Amino acid sequence: MKILAFETSCDDTSIALFEDDVLIAMDTASQIKIHEQTWWVVPEIAAREHANNIFKVLDNVLKTSKQSFSSIDYIAVTMTPWLMPSLLTWITVARTISISLNIPLIEINHIESHIFSNYIERKEKDITYPLVCLTVSGGHNEIYYMKNMFDFNKVWWTQDDSAGEAFDKVAKMMWLWYPGGPIISELAEKYKEKPPTPPLYSRVPSLQHTAGFTLSRGQELSSNLFPRSWLQKDELNFSFSGVKSSVKREVDKRIEKSGELTLEDKQEIAYEFQEAVTEVLATKLVNATEKYNTKTVMLAWWVSANDRLKEYIEKLIIWKNIKFIYPIKKIYSMDNAAMVGINAYYKIIKNIL
Repeated sequence: MKILAFETSCDDTSIALFEDDVLIAMDTASQIKIHEQTWWVVPEIAAREHANNIFKVLDNVLKTSKQSFSSIDYIAVTMTPWLMPSLLTWITVARTISISLNIPLIEINHIESHIFSNYIERKEKDITYPLVCLTVSGGHNEIYYMKNMFDFNKVWWTQDDSAGEAFDKVAKMMWLWYPGGPIISELAEKYKEKPPTPPLYSRVPSLQHTAGFTLSRGQELSSNLFPRSWLQKDELNFSFSGVKSSVKREVDKRIEKSGELTLEDKQEIAYEFQEAVTEVLATKLVNATEKYNTKTVMLAWWVSANDRLKEYIEKLIIWKNIKFIYPIKKIYSMDNAAMVGINAYYKIIKNIL
């Protein structure tokens, strides 16, 4: 069974070809260089670039896999949600191929497919349920409770900005490029390598009191340049507008004092900001396992590529006998057609169409 999958929900033109649950070819054309000029994705520009890239990417996938249209059994395409101009470009192409070849078209939900990115290069038995899954992107920030592969409910979400949006906007405040996540993490790592390191256990009492959470032994804590948005005690919803505003005030203060924002300033702010966000994300995800009595946590979407977030989660669960699942390769954390194809595969074999 061969599945040709399309993903163009935002600014990446991606096509993948699967044979059953095995990815045999994928090609993705990025638009990052174009959207750097506007610091954000402009829907009309993204749609035009999809139209320019679509057939080149498709040709690359077919040539790499040494397959032709005649070997395709199913077409899978992202239908919702995200940028409608981008989606319409590929929905039109996918439907045209489906009708022309007289093969089934499988409609895929974008958020669900990001969760399914954890199945790429894994087997079904590798993921045990029930579990809680944290999804984080530029527009989404939720925790899902999953009873099984296709039975999941959104139980907690952001009250304002998502963590991914905060990363992008903080990068823009410091005149860095889009997207913000990778460059913020890179600057934070540079700062982390410099002595002195933040003090250990400097925030245990406040964290225990505010988050209702007992820290594991050996956990490192960051300093308090920026606030942690815990909301109410035991609250598992998110809020990142406050920390974003705190960064803006700190940037303005340093510029007013010295007339510029130095590389050292950017590294320190990036580090402290990333610590403030990842500490909240990790703690609330692990707290959710206690609320829902699960022994598996999962990450999905763009921020699942953040190494500091994964490091933080691993330290929180080390004494708790909790299994931690995240996409095997960082490319699967981004928008990609492989996640669409693997989602379609499981829909087909489980007859959920």
